[in-house]
Amino acid sequence: MKILQVVSSMDPRAGGVTEAVRQMSEAAIALGCEVEAATLDRPDAHFAKTSRFPIHTLGPSSTPFAYTRRMLPWLLQHGRSYDVLVVNGLWQYHSFAVRQAARKLGIPYVVFPHGMLDPYFKIAHPLKHLKKWLYWPWGDYRVLRDAASVCFTTEEERIAARKSFWLYQAKEKVLNLGVAPPPGDASANRASFYRRYPELAGKRLAVFLGRIHPKKGCDLAIRAFAEVFAGDSDWHLLIAGPDQVGWQPELERLAASLAIAGRATFTGMLSGDEKWGALQAAEFFFLPSHQENFGMVVAEALACQVPVLISDKINIWREVTEAQAGLVAPDTLAGATSLLRTWRAMTHIQRANMRAKTLACFEMKFEIRQAAAQLVETLRQLAALGTPVRLHDEPGVLVK
Repeated sequence: MKILQVVSSMDPRAGGVTEAVRQMSEAAIALGCEVEAATLDRPDAHFAKTSRFPIHTLGPSSTPFAYTRRMLPWLLQHGRSYDVLVVNGLWQYHSFAVRQAARKLGIPYVVFPHGMLDPYFKIAHPLKHLKKWLYWPWGDYRVLRDAASVCFTTEEERIAARKSFWLYQAKEKVLNLGVAPPPGDASANRASFYRRYPELAGKRLAVFLGRIHPKKGCDLAIRAFAEVFAGDSDWHLLIAGPDQVGWQPELERLAASLAIAGRATFTGMLSGDEKWGALQAAEFFFLPSHQENFGMVVAEALACQVPVLISDKINIWREVTEAQAGLVAPDTLAGATSLLRTWRAMTHIQRANMRAKTLACFEMKFEIRQAAAQLVETLRQLAALGTPVRLHDEPGVLVK
């Protein structure tokens, strides 16, 4: 089977959607599929040259909608060479273009919203939500309505997606994402990390790894760490990730005002051995996020046998709780502080028991081969069924 992943960007700095597409694509290739990607990136994007599967860069685009006149003609020219098109993410031109092309070519497409229908955004960004409402009826509402399937990565995401817009119609399915286990040797990965940050060797590390963005709760992590570990110099807070909105200087000033500037290290984006080494050096992974559709880095921490201290706004929190592989609390300062206080109060044996359950949680729920096999089988079935055909563009009129 030949699959085209359509996504706004494959830049590793773009965050979880890009990483999900990359990992699931590579796993599908290992199962015998052919996978390519079409993106809105610039033609000279360096990451396209090092990808393990072909990336067709059809940008650049210069607007938030990420329109590019190259995408639709390219899809019309090449679309029939694929068995199914997979749309990753909403609110940009690539989803709109796929619907147009698929209808003209008579090929099926599926949509992964990747959390972009979460009602959190309606509350956090009301003006942006109003703009989305103006686009929704003739744009992504129809993209979802006409898709062969709309795939959510957790049951939490599926339920939440129904609450953002009253005009909603989709053939829903839940397909778990997965992540690859850490490559190489854990001790070698840690050594690579400590070579770059030798001052952290021997420290008890609380590790935050992700984009530096208000949604992620970085400020909560700093405030809670300062409150709980203020008098314990053995502890150190590591904040690793790209600063996409220019927030890091403010966070550094916050750490200084709380007298932990020397015990909070901002690394920027980590990758490869250094990224895995940071996770494997952690005593626990800390993410008091306000919204996470899946939380791939949470699953990666579990794969590294590291307990996760997370908010209940991360959609895999139930799985973590049921497996007793971490601690969960609300996405507030009180919640973040309670996570750290609970961890600190645990005995050595209690922490060791929790750490022992992390790998089983990962292997049972989030291991990528299982997730990829489920995805590939679903895409095979949808490709075999063909494309739903609409008599016209009114809601609810649908025939096979």
